[in-house]
Amino acid sequence: MPTPNIRAITDWLIDGARSAPLPQDVLSQLSERLVACGIPLWRVAVFVNVLHPQIIGRRFIWRPGADVEISEGRFGLFDTPEFRENPVARVYATRTALRRRLADPDCAMDFPILQELRAEGVTDYVALPLFFADDSIHLVTCTTRQPDGFTDAQIAGIKTIMTPLARVAEIRAWRRTASTLLDTYVGHDAGERILAGQIHRGDIEEIHAAIWLSDMRGFTALADRQPPRVLIDLLNRYFDCQVPVILDHGAEVLKFMGDGLLAIFAIAGDEAEVCKRALAAARQAQANITELSGSAMPGLRFGLALHIGDVLYGNIGSGNRLDFTCIGPAVNFAARIEKLAGELGRAILASNQFAQHCPDEFTALGEFTLPGFSAAQRVFGLEDEVPIR
Repeated sequence: MPTPNIRAITDWLIDGARSAPLPQDVLSQLSERLVACGIPLWRVAVFVNVLHPQIIGRRFIWRPGADVEISEGRFGLFDTPEFRENPVARVYATRTALRRRLADPDCAMDFPILQELRAEGVTDYVALPLFFADDSIHLVTCTTRQPDGFTDAQIAGIKTIMTPLARVAEIRAWRRTASTLLDTYVGHDAGERILAGQIHRGDIEEIHAAIWLSDMRGFTALADRQPPRVLIDLLNRYFDCQVPVILDHGAEVLKFMGDGLLAIFAIAGDEAEVCKRALAAARQAQANITELSGSAMPGLRFGLALHIGDVLYGNIGSGNRLDFTCIGPAVNFAARIEKLAGELGRAILASNQFAQHCPDEFTALGEFTLPGFSAAQRVFGLEDEVPIR
């Protein structure tokens, strides 16, 4: 039977560990509560696998008197010698707990890390599986420096909290997964809006923004020449030239359209500052694409339109299949300018509304009749760009 103190900890976990808003807070408060009820923990680590496009899992490490350390494991971690020679690999493979009483001179030292732990004064090591409801396995390790290691009662206390801890960890993991997937597929701001409940068709907000609409030149011909997998790799490398730069300059990537990309720089105050930021991102993206063209994709070119306007931002679609995007005449105008960039042999064009905020960077190219717009429109190109015909 668990002691009253352990029962209080399980009740706290069953109640959702609501005093701990963040995952690291859960681990910190849990470890401190266990210590307070007589379990002499020296180090506690929790490993949780995640659904993420770049990482395979997150590790949280608690030690008395220190902030919880958080690290991420990249894909391929499970194939490394460091992982295969670690006790956690055994727990993942067997789905059972593993214990090594390092205070015992006859303890099996069958993993390199055990020698390191013993040298640090650790007397007992236990690794326990955390089972989520989908039967996936995650992991907790606990160590102590208590002279004779953990007592049987202390081990029992640790095991008692594993199931309620798994429920809390699973809820927090799925919440993070939802946020990560929305960030990945619709962008951070749109993802936050969706999680906050903006999921009904017609939930639309009008916002003022600088619009980025770019496109790869010659993609159709390239697609005809390249095997599909090679083409996808080239596209990914092409977007790598733009997306990190756009995000670093405070914009939101809304949509990939084949080889096209739509992003917005929301404007809440100073239009000029936002335009200068968008132009800085455009120049960096152009430099990145030029470098890629010189190394892996000879002849690669792109066209980019920069414009300012009001857009409708929100849910558009049919029934239960919606898209979180932005539409409006300003987006259509940017699309027309982007097509014109190809005709003029230029990489970056801007509308009059955008260029007026960067007067030393742009030069007027003339007035053009754009499809869908009755009046001729004044269009600007970079002062220092040499057109390619």
